[in-house]
Amino acid sequence: MKKILLSIVTLALLSFNTYAATNKFVIQVSTDDARTQKIVLNNAANLQKYFGAENVDVEIVAYGPGLGILTTGNKNSSRVEKMAMSDIKFSACQNTMNGYKKKHGHLPTLTDGVDLTPSGVVRIGALQQQGYSYIRP
Repeated sequence: MKKILLSIVTLALLSFNTYAATNKFVIQVSTDDARTQKIVLNNAANLQKYFGAENVDVEIVAYGPGLGILTTGNKNSSRVEKMAMSDIKFSACQNTMNGYKKKHGHLPTLTDGVDLTPSGVVRIGALQQQGYSYIRP
């Protein structure tokens, strides 16, 4: 009887882990187009709404002209900060930050809740290798 119960519990745990692991999404933003940036944020919010925040991992990776979405000067900065507090991860490309500093003499100010990644493109590839589905609006 113990073996049967242990088998059932093990199977249930494996099923739960498999389900949770399949709900992983990385969203690329590499444009400064305000409409596309809004779509990126809407996609992330819709994924959380559909799966439930506790059942999905969503990461938005910004690089190149898309980095602006993660800066304090962007009109969406308060929304980004709020979404970061609701378990959506935001990653800013350090390579892009360095290029910005060369051009402007200072680093851009990132919105609270934004993490740095050495390379946005590499981060996206690494997440795909970990089973994340790739979205680029």
